[in-house]
Amino acid sequence: MFDILFTHPDFIVINKHPNVSVHKDDGDTMLLEEVAKQTGDNKLYLIHRLDKMTSGILLLGRSSSAASELSRQFAERSVEKFYLAIGCNKPKKKQGLISGDMQRSRRSAWKLVNSNTNPAVTQFFSLAAMPGERLFLCKPHTGKTHQIRVALKSLGSAIAGDPIYNASHHADRGYLHAFALRFEFQQQAYQFVCDPRNSAVLGEKWNEQMTSQGIESWLTPWELSWPKINK
Repeated sequence: MFDILFTHPDFIVINKHPNVSVHKDDGDTMLLEEVAKQTGDNKLYLIHRLDKMTSGILLLGRSSSAASELSRQFAERSVEKFYLAIGCNKPKKKQGLISGDMQRSRRSAWKLVNSNTNPAVTQFFSLAAMPGERLFLCKPHTGKTHQIRVALKSLGSAIAGDPIYNASHHADRGYLHAFALRFEFQQQAYQFVCDPRNSAVLGEKWNEQMTSQGIESWLTPWELSWPKINK
């Protein structure tokens, strides 16, 4: 269900496994309760969210005050977030910016539209992966529901195994992973990387040769030359 990556007096960093909900739904055990059992906390606080299919770094507060401060940073977009994804098909462009408003589509799906009233903004790089696939490193500047999944679909390279946006493609999971996080808390800088190649439960595709080589080149994603964007 999860691995504990780092414990701080005010927060905990976990690696959420794929297909684990951060909320209690479909009869799932509440993730935060399970983490609290391991850490001995009476209560943990959700600071940000990951989709059920998405694995990787999730930050949990150990007090309401710490959670409030860190949640504010996410809301103000001062936290740097980086995601890995494996897309199917060649994208319309290999790197750049995806920006647009998101609208409800059908059932639980969203779609990207041309307007920019309150846009979802995502920067990305990509590299060749296995035949018919592309490895993406995404840096979202907003936190919209399904943002990266919709962005990559709009590029023509929907995520491998995504049950909503690539339903005809079958894989052992939906290949989106919260890879790295960087932020400041109480005048101290923190940065975390969760390499999906290190755990079999995170999916077999990350360890395929070309995909693995791409991940290796991105292990310090904040050091890459991301173009400045106007926020």
